Amino acid sequence: MESGSTPVPLGRIAARAAADRSQRLRQGTHTQTWSLSMTAGPGARPAVTLPEERVIRWRADGSHTELVVATDPRRPGEPVITGADPVPRTVEDGHVLSRRTFPPSWSDAPPQATPPRDIGRLRAYLDELDPTGPLGTSQLLDAVSELLDNWTLGSRENAAVVRLLADAKGLRPAGAVTDRLGRPGQAYVYEDTAHAVRRMLILNPVTGAVLGLEDTVTKDDAEFGVRAGDVMSYSAWMR
Repeated sequence: MESGSTPVPLGRIAARAAADRSQRLRQGTHTQTWSLSMTAGPGARPAVTLPEERVIRWRADGSHTELVVATDPRRPGEPVITGADPVPRTVEDGHVLSRRTFPPSWSDAPPQATPPRDIGRLRAYLDELDPTGPLGTSQLLDAVSELLDNWTLGSRENAAVVRLLADAKGLRPAGAVTDRLGRPGQAYVYEDTAHAVRRMLILNPVTGAVLGLEDTVTKDDAEFGVRAGDVMSYSAWMR
């Protein structure tokens, strides 16, 4: 967090997002993720960070491609640990982990269905991604993450997402932050006490676009070899 910054309420970001018309909806996504690979029990290996970059592009015939590369923008040019094999190993930055083409698919169910711009319909859309029941704040963040792993949202979709998040309980403004890709944003934090995790959502302060979602451990867990403050996972979405 940037010291001395003034937290911006989600409602204000929602108003800004509603006034923005600079972005259009596009199926497909460009994401960078970091996640901890953890094992438990006797002989457990220390937790290691697995960074990767994923690009999904859809074609007019309904087929799509997926490219996954091992890369870590925090340490450009350095070796990267990949979890592509049962045992994590080191590969070169930029190493292609997988390159796949999928046949045409015309599913009308989320997350392949076009996300709606209306807040009520968007809530129903996200509810379909988690059949366990009404979405709490943590489940809502997971559903938004799944949406962004399939779609690059336009201005009106961004506005609907932020309006929905503004009504989420326990998601508090935490001030200005620079994300892991060097982009300025506003952070919003949710304390998931049931799982000892702090979830930080980062939004573009002008367009309302979700830039990132970070999960941080809030207490030590010797069984999994993690300590309070360790980042469990991070997703950064790009256009």
